[in-house]
Amino acid sequence: MEVKKPGNQLLFDEMPIPRAVTTLAVPTVIGQLIILIYNMADTFFIGRTNNPYMVAAASLVLPLFNVSIAFANIAGTGGGTLMARLMGRGRTEDARRVAAFSFVFSLVAGAAFAALTGLFLDPLLRLLGASGETIGYARQYAACVIVAGAVPTVLSMTMSNLLRNVGCARQAGFGVSMGGIINIVLDPLFMFVILPAGNEILGAGIATALSNFITCGFFLTVILRLKHEALSLSFKSGRPERALIGSFFAVGLPAALGPFLFDLDYIVIDRLMASYSDIALAAVGIVLKVERLPLNTGIGLSLGMVPLAAYNYAAGNRERMEASVRFTRRVGIAVGLASVALYELLAPQLIRAFIGDAGTVFLGARFLRIRVLATPFMFLSFIYVHFFQAVGRGKTVLILLVLRWAVFNIPMLFVLNALFGMYGVVWSQLVSDVFVAAISYLIYRSFRRTYRRQTEAAP
Repeated sequence: MEVKKPGNQLLFDEMPIPRAVTTLAVPTVIGQLIILIYNMADTFFIGRTNNPYMVAAASLVLPLFNVSIAFANIAGTGGGTLMARLMGRGRTEDARRVAAFSFVFSLVAGAAFAALTGLFLDPLLRLLGASGETIGYARQYAACVIVAGAVPTVLSMTMSNLLRNVGCARQAGFGVSMGGIINIVLDPLFMFVILPAGNEILGAGIATALSNFITCGFFLTVILRLKHEALSLSFKSGRPERALIGSFFAVGLPAALGPFLFDLDYIVIDRLMASYSDIALAAVGIVLKVERLPLNTGIGLSLGMVPLAAYNYAAGNRERMEASVRFTRRVGIAVGLASVALYELLAPQLIRAFIGDAGTVFLGARFLRIRVLATPFMFLSFIYVHFFQAVGRGKTVLILLVLRWAVFNIPMLFVLNALFGMYGVVWSQLVSDVFVAAISYLIYRSFRRTYRRQTEAAP
């Protein structure tokens, strides 16, 4: 049995919890916020064309892009959290094998997805709703972002997760941030300077693909130069045993499901709001973008906690594992409450930054002031889901995801819409998240008690 401890032992074993979580979380939060800005900027630049068919084409490709993210979540979350647990047990060689398996899985899955998308691109776009006016633009964008860009996208996301879970959050956060900034810079360059008018959607696709290739190259260089004892990109040290591959998918597959359920929730909100008025739809669409600032911050905090919780769980250090959750929870609640105060105060100004129409601003501000109330409870839900990913409880993660989206969020949208109309749709987030946060905590408390008995009974 391998008992070699990793080079980040000080961070995982001895560094004070507030400092350790901060070290891991700050670069991750920054990276999440850069991703948010990049996503908004991409939409912004395409919108500058005043061509609705280009805007629609980019939206049509989003589900395909989310599939590539799902593959990255399988490898990055499933492999990364498993590596952290193996490091906690001192099984560094097994962690190296899992890292190599994660990398190869990402490479093969990304390449296969790109090839299949390329072969069946037009039927897929038609299935997603492309019309005669949008399919040409969607084809150009998908050819760059998916067919050419799926492999570097999946690899980049996977490698950033692997780096973060072995304690190299600074390098992971820098790479993610760098990729987003490069994309923001390249978008207008290719759209409005290099390519002739009428090819703006192609320029946006080239900019996105190129930034992903650069980011992928950065992560490859970092991992190869870092020579971390738990990181490997080849099968030279052997393949992981079957039980480890099972653990890889047990956590990775539920992690891949999350983004699809999240998107489904947004689709339902849009459809329900569209039944009232175009202004209501526009207002809620802006609110869903504005609320991503605290949402991405909460995700970044939770991801920063994951390596520390996973490592110390596997090492049997119950106190540090629980302390990492408590500290992240306190910070998450504080950030959530600060977000509530900020958005309640500045809601009209935030909506006005996206649109000047007085009716939309009025309605959007009211929507935002309601939905932001759910933020602290949403943060708690994030923390518990990521904690169970960290400790390898894939079934619990799946239960929490289904509970959140399929049992509470989406059904509550229809129930409250039927009872209270348009504002019922907006209030559904708070009602759902209160229930989900409470149930998630009860499941966490039950796990904590069981784990405490096990560690106290261990020799």
